[in-house]
Amino acid sequence: MNRHAILHIPESRYCFPISTDEVVIRLRTSRFDDELKVSLIYGMKYNFQEKQNCVELELRYTDSLYNYYEIHLKLDDVRMVYVFRLEEKGKTVYYSEDGITDGYNFNQAFYNCFQLPYINEVDVMPTVDWMRGTVFYQIFVDRFCLGNKDKDMSYINMKWGDKPTGKAHAGGDLRGIINKLDYLEKLGISGLYLTPIFESNTNHKYDIIDYKKIDPQFGTAKDLVELVEKAHAHGIRVILDAVFNHCDKDMAQFKDVREKGRESKYYDWFIIHGDKPDIKKRNYECFASCEGMPKMNTGNPEVQDFLIDIATYWIDAANIDGWRLDVADEVSHDFWRRFRKEVKARKTDAVIIGENWHDAYPSLMGDQQDSIMNYAYTKTCIDYFAKNTANAKETAEKLNSLLMRNTEQVNNMMLNLLDSHDTHRFFTETGCNKKRLEDAIALTMVMPGTPCIYYGDEIAIEGGYDPDSRRCFDWDESHWDKELWSNIQRLIALKKNEDALHYGDVSITAEDNLLLISRNTESESIILAMNLTEKDIKMHKNTDWKLLIGDANAVRSNGYSVWKKEKKR
Repeated sequence: MNRHAILHIPESRYCFPISTDEVVIRLRTSRFDDELKVSLIYGMKYNFQEKQNCVELELRYTDSLYNYYEIHLKLDDVRMVYVFRLEEKGKTVYYSEDGITDGYNFNQAFYNCFQLPYINEVDVMPTVDWMRGTVFYQIFVDRFCLGNKDKDMSYINMKWGDKPTGKAHAGGDLRGIINKLDYLEKLGISGLYLTPIFESNTNHKYDIIDYKKIDPQFGTAKDLVELVEKAHAHGIRVILDAVFNHCDKDMAQFKDVREKGRESKYYDWFIIHGDKPDIKKRNYECFASCEGMPKMNTGNPEVQDFLIDIATYWIDAANIDGWRLDVADEVSHDFWRRFRKEVKARKTDAVIIGENWHDAYPSLMGDQQDSIMNYAYTKTCIDYFAKNTANAKETAEKLNSLLMRNTEQVNNMMLNLLDSHDTHRFFTETGCNKKRLEDAIALTMVMPGTPCIYYGDEIAIEGGYDPDSRRCFDWDESHWDKELWSNIQRLIALKKNEDALHYGDVSITAEDNLLLISRNTESESIILAMNLTEKDIKMHKNTDWKLLIGDANAVRSNGYSVWKKEKKR
């Protein structure tokens, strides 16, 4: 038994409530301790010496280094204490706050047992339930569709469909999205994530001048209200992009500081090294090395008030369904805690999704963000489907590792994406292999979390890194691969319509070069088998299993099959 691998942390991703009387307990061990039996000895805090319950934990996840045991416990009394018992080859040890010991004195457990002292309802992280079955569609607004032909088009400096440059404007707008809602509903989309739409001098709008004004290139506040109302009528939620880490150098408050220096009442709204900001010297904090995007001091209560007012204003004015938070990991945790309380008070089921490309657990403990854009999942898919640098076993291990970063609630709200405006197009990453693109979308629809399609993936738009990843949508259907489009539509429908893909637990394994993802509820199971080898792999299911997608007798080369089984009650 590798004692150095064993880990449990109370009130963390290893111990968390999912309701006021139900808790999830996890224990990490070495993946090479295959004959280990793990039991949880638990009870009520105030009579644990006299009364203990014992239950065995199930091995649920395995990554390259560790096994993860897990159990869901329904508690009669939520003042819970516990220790682990580990058995291997006839030897028994215990794991408590004292570490690994050969024996355990339950009469003195009050000194060193693990505890979940109480489940306070306010501390239980809720799941935004509509996220479970939603399929998002990210739109880079300037490049999706030009709808308002009567607007001032003098700013447009590229022909629709030409390869974009960093400063190119193609003319896409909110009216264009409104006009394509029927298309999006037909595809099966049930959520829209729009890149920034507020006043800015750039095509991407990530440097905002006025947060309460829709950029005239995109439309008006009235257009946004109409978009949200009509999207809701089509069964589509809408979230907007909140750029609260930084603003544009021409935002009124920063202009005032540029003019007055320390005498400006907004001086402390920014982080300035000197008496006055100097654009050329860049003597102030900014996003990356962009002198035109000064960083706001989100630890300042006045800045917090200003930004929270913006967030709640658009919920009230347009009834949006949440926010995606740009550069969330560089904004103060203090601000995000306030932000969450204010936004959730205004709209309980508004979702809050951070942009964080790494392990974001400190922001995902229930007091800040609901989830993040899951770029770690993106990289896993690139390695497996596009670059062939990971096989089925390694991919299963990586996916399990990603799930163990967070609580169950967060995993069920993760925005799982293959590409975005900030990455290469996934289709291009695969070497323009449509089958591999479809395969990756199939996996994304079956994984726990909320899939996100980047606009145009369904018609296999190509693109390298920014700005090439922001090409115009090609609305000439004669250029589309209709089979690919239909297959993606079918996969989206699978995600939307199958309860097991909303509420089922997950098992991710690899067997005979197949990547296997199983989602299970008490009433049904869904299993996806992915085969990226050059040979068909036989996989016969008994008559209890109904084939939903693929071949009944084999998982075809560079393809996948999906089965469903309804369980007898």
